[in-house]
This record gives sequence, structure tokens and C-alpha cells, in this order.
Amino acid sequence: MLLVEDGLGICVVHLSPLSLSLSLSLSLSGAGGGGNDVQWCFSQVKGAIDDDVAEADIISTVEFNHSGELLATGDKGGRVVIFQQEPENKSQPQCRGEYNVYSTFQSHEPEFDYLKSLEIEEKINKIRWLPQKNAAQFLLSTNDKTIKLWKISERDKRPEGYNLKEEDGRYRDPTTVTTLRVPVFRPMDLMVEASPRRVFANAHTYHINSISVNSDYETYLSADDLRVNLWHLEITDRSFNIVDIKPANMEELTEVITAAEFHPNQCNTFVYSSSKGTIRLCDMRESALCDKHSKLFEEPEDPSNRSFFSEIISSISDVKFSHNGRYMMTRDYLSVKIWDLNMESRPVETYQVHEYLRSKLCSLYENDCIFDKFECCWNGNDNVVMTGSYNNFFRMFDRGQKKDVTLEASRESSKPRAVLKPRKVSAGGKRKKDEISVDSLDFNKKILHTAWHPQENIIAVATTNNLYIFQDKLN
Repeated sequence: MLLVEDGLGICVVHLSPLSLSLSLSLSLSGAGGGGNDVQWCFSQVKGAIDDDVAEADIISTVEFNHSGELLATGDKGGRVVIFQQEPENKSQPQCRGEYNVYSTFQSHEPEFDYLKSLEIEEKINKIRWLPQKNAAQFLLSTNDKTIKLWKISERDKRPEGYNLKEEDGRYRDPTTVTTLRVPVFRPMDLMVEASPRRVFANAHTYHINSISVNSDYETYLSADDLRVNLWHLEITDRSFNIVDIKPANMEELTEVITAAEFHPNQCNTFVYSSSKGTIRLCDMRESALCDKHSKLFEEPEDPSNRSFFSEIISSISDVKFSHNGRYMMTRDYLSVKIWDLNMESRPVETYQVHEYLRSKLCSLYENDCIFDKFECCWNGNDNVVMTGSYNNFFRMFDRGQKKDVTLEASRESSKPRAVLKPRKVSAGGKRKKDEISVDSLDFNKKILHTAWHPQENIIAVATTNNLYIFQDKLN
């Protein structure tokens, strides 16, 4: 039942559950849902403008915290940079607070495994925030082998008036103390400190590709190419192996784990994806070792599209549950798929990200671009999904309105509040005025990492060494 007011009064309209959910989804998509009726405009860009990019400055992960107030990036140099959203200006309500640097710290250093004669890169593979419980913030960061739990805290007061210490920190001779003082706290300039609270090491033989915090906020999982481990946040010297797909004979290896994530509401459920394009949902209540999955999500291959590259492009590079836990999204090389957890046979929605590249797979294989791992993300109310592409393009798909848009992150459109113009790629034949030829796309410019603010239409998009922040245009 819905109350509708017009010029003559209020009338009662009876709606079926289907029409009610449809009306709600349409209104959500228009109001802060991030649909294509939203005009996206440039807000900020972070990073150096130089064309000569240092390897260490390449951004390797982007993640908003649960409130969206903080935005963290990790790079190939092992650094974590955290940006904080400034409070809104009450005199200019249409201008949301910008993100400025809050803290920068070296999370990982390069290491060397002497037993295997292997260098371990400092590159940050993933960052995951923990929900805030007190004044401090906590996040997990990982490179190929080691996961660290970091505490980020603020300090704006310092203690003075010690009895056994001088103000410069030197200890005094206790025999010289003749009077007792009561130490006091004095105001000081705000200082943000990042300190490692836990180091989780020596549990992965292969490179870590995923970490995911459980909804119980006490445990988390980490996944490498062949195993998934379960950790307790308070225990660093042991973890439980919950998935192991390593065959007795490595020559029989046919697939590897590419991504893994915990369900947002059910602490016993997680999924992991494979290089064969399958997603396995596991229930930890069934057995300690979840080698036998509860559900297998796999789409039958279209024989007409079978080619030499079929297995490579079907490999899943990212998997993300929707916020409500009903759906999950997977990204392979050419498409984004939405799966209903209640239906394993095929995805309920499939969105082509850059289908025009299907004819270019041979050259993309030769330059190794076909192995790029694109990530994907949901907006706050699960109505819109976003993922990256080449030429610094990124794509948005509105699930309710069945619309999609291609936008570009470039310094040419980086004027304050400049509205982003939709871009179109010509796959062949006669090219229209505003279209870009597929042959002129720059495959060195790619957007692999994207993040969406959990509550607002603010998105963060990482190009090579720059972080672009866009927001919807407020009237």
C-alpha cells in the first residue's frame, strides 16, 4: 500500500511486492544510487604529473573505510597513503569535503627468502579496513607473503613533568629526586601515528592475492594461488588451512585460486574464484577443510566463441559480494557478471566491458595485457557496478535502468567541477564524430583498481600513479 498526494488530496494505491520493489529500486537509483542520470564531475587528482613514472609509485590497491571518511592506497614501493575527507563547508553545501593526506607510512620492505633464493617484493597487494571500535583505525595490508595489522591513531597532547625523566627523554638519577611532581598533558600539534600491531607471516608458499575480514570481526582469510588460510586477528603464530587445491603431482595442476572473499553477513560462508572461470561457495560448518564446496557457480561456455584464448579470458580476476549479501559480482577479462547466490547454473546479469577487444586478443596476448587483473566494485546500495578498462576508461553499469556509460580519467578533464563526458569506442567500420577508434586505444594506460564510497556518490579511480576522485554534480 502506498499513499500518494496530488493537488486534490491523498489517495491509496495498492502495489504488488514486485511493483513495490521496482519503484524502490528506481527511486534509489535516481537518489544517490549512482545511476546514469547522475552527472559525474572531477573533484581531485593525487600524484605527480610527470610522464616518467617510477615503478615504486604505481598504485596497486585502493580501499575506502566503512564510513567513507578515509581512503587508503597502496603502491609497488610498499607504502600506504591514507587520505581523510575534510568536513563539509556549511557556507557551500554543494561542495563536499575534499580528501587530503592524513597519514603516509612504509608498510612493507623488500625481503629475500634465502631458502628459496627468491626476492619478495614490497608491493602492497591488498588493503582491508576493520570496522572502527574506538578512536583509532585499524587496517590489514599484505604483500606477496606477509600480512600486517596497522593501528592508525591521533595524538594532540604530550605528557610533561616526569619525575624520573628529563624533558628531552634522558633518565635522571633517582637519588637526586627530592620532590614529587604530578605529570600533566600539554596540547601539541596533531600527530597521526601508524604502528604495526600484528605481523602474520610464514603461512603462504605462494603469492597472496586476497585478504578478507570476516563479519565476526575476529577472523579473516588470506588466499594464495593454491590455498586459503583462516586467521584470528589476535593470533599471529598459526592459521588454519581451510582450502587446499594443490595436487600431489604439480604436473596435474589445472587451475589456481585468483580471489577469495567472506560473505558480508554470514560468518561461516566464503567464496573463492579460479583461473577456469568457476566460483566455489564454501560453508565452514560442514567441515574443517572446505575442499568440497557447497555450491559451484559456472556458466557453460558458448561453443561459437571458443578460441585459443578462451581459457585465459575466462579467468576471474575479482569477486565481490553485494552489500546485502544476496548477489556476488565477478570480473573476467571481457565482462562483469552478477550471480544470484540461489542460482548456480548461470549469472543473472552479464555486462560486456570492452567486447570490442575480442578481435584484438592476439596482440593483447603478445604484449601480456591479456593477463591484466581488473577489479570491480558495487555502489552503496548495490544498484550500480563499476570496473576499469584501457585508455584510462572506466565503465559503470546501472542494474535497474539497464544502462551503461564509459568515462575517462584524464588530466584534460581535470578542471574543478568539470562534468565528465561519456566516451564511445568504435569497434570498426565508419567512425562517428565523438567516437574513438579501437586501434588508437593506449593499452599502457589502464584502470585496474577502483573504489566506491559506501554511502555517497564519490568514486576513487587509480590510473598508473595517479588517484582520481570523482563525485556526482550537486545542483
